Amino acid sequence: MAYPAQLGLQDAASPIMEELAYFHDHTLMIVFLISSMVLYMISLMLTTELTHTSTMDAQEVETVWTILPAVILIFIALPSLRILYMMDEITTPSLTLKTMGHQWYWSYEYTDYESLCFDSYMTPPLELDPGELRLLEVDNRVVLPTEMSIRMLVSSEDVLHSWTVPALGVKTDAIPGRLNQATLMTSRPGIYYGQCSEICGANHSFMPIVLELVPLKHFEEWLLSML
Repeated sequence: MAYPAQLGLQDAASPIMEELAYFHDHTLMIVFLISSMVLYMISLMLTTELTHTSTMDAQEVETVWTILPAVILIFIALPSLRILYMMDEITTPSLTLKTMGHQWYWSYEYTDYESLCFDSYMTPPLELDPGELRLLEVDNRVVLPTEMSIRMLVSSEDVLHSWTVPALGVKTDAIPGRLNQATLMTSRPGIYYGQCSEICGANHSFMPIVLELVPLKHFEEWLLSML
């Protein structure tokens, strides 16, 4: 999860988030090079008194500064479209988890198992145990297996919500009357936190999401204890 004064992205816990982090660095480097070049040109204009009349009205210069931005946009657009299609790719899921947004808590249902559903509320600050995170802990965590394709079905029963876990690169809107789908595949176990990222009302900031990702063996043991 994020830590105080963090400037970068959270450590990636899924292949999609790794690709998003690489694309972020790729785009940031392009922006850095453009900004450096523009700053260099501005500094030259402010520090020299010479005027090159041959470059003030040159067809070649106009051609270059028209084509070069288009080439740069292509270098940004191609990897962006690639990741966009990867995020929307639908694979055969090993597990399906249905998520419903409410004012202001989440409901989860493991559709592959009968009667396995529960609500997840934020833990009140006065009930937190030592080491737990304020405004991020919940009374019922979502337990999922690692290294398996998981289908998330996201919807809402009242207003707009958004089911978001930054470390997994997942952000899916929960819309009343509409069923959105997202695919999860995590690369390592751990506990990952998220929050509703849609302004959904007075308690919008009190809808945390906690995923506990464990190996398949431990997930099966958790299932037996819940069923």
